[in-house]
Amino acid sequence: MTRILLINPNTTKTMTATAADAASRVKNDLTEIVAVTSSMGPVSIEGYYDEAFAVPGLLLELAKGEKAGADAAIIACFDDTGLDAARALASIPVIGICEAALASTAFIAQRFTIVTTMERSRLPLEGLVHRYGMAGRCKVRAADIPVLSLEDPQSNARDRLRNEIATALRDDKAEAIVLGCAGMADLVEQLRHEFGVPIVDGVAAAVKQAEALVALGLKTAKRGAYATPVHKTYTGLLEDFSPSRIAAL
Repeated sequence: MTRILLINPNTTKTMTATAADAASRVKNDLTEIVAVTSSMGPVSIEGYYDEAFAVPGLLLELAKGEKAGADAAIIACFDDTGLDAARALASIPVIGICEAALASTAFIAQRFTIVTTMERSRLPLEGLVHRYGMAGRCKVRAADIPVLSLEDPQSNARDRLRNEIATALRDDKAEAIVLGCAGMADLVEQLRHEFGVPIVDGVAAAVKQAEALVALGLKTAKRGAYATPVHKTYTGLLEDFSPSRIAAL
């Protein structure tokens, strides 16, 4: 049995449920998805400020999950929130859903577009696209919808998402669409049917890549960039996040 820890780094439990459902639909029969919601931080992650304050809660859940026996972890936020810090903390593979989605889409399309939520999220995602070596193949668009509006049936969020996808297919000549928010995971099948092109959800892509890494017996490298954090004292509100304390959870 492979145990995959799925961490929602914001504090909205309904978004955790959406991501967990997407993960459960693609997992192997011998894979267990353990979905958890951060106990501290913003209710949604929209921009750099939210992201910074989501990292401590994410790391806390990761430390507890690894100690409880997780074989791999997924960060269920398309900003790949705290990904480098998480990989330094854990020895198990940690997958960001943006990186997973881009890697998967690159196998099936030469040109593709990420459609995300808010304009403030577009530039951070463009930075990730560049970091992951996809800048020549991938564009980023924002539908200008608050993350939590995706869960509100009275909002027009889903219509605005569809309009932005249609624009990407027309103007970007996109061959595939990547959904740029974990809260969109439940729309994949409907959007594939509607637009007739590959629609990629990062949560599902991350599950399959996590399963592959576990099957290959691979763990996070612990020399260089992802070396275990140096034990030192942290002060003030972050006292409990010193490497020695968080490792002892």
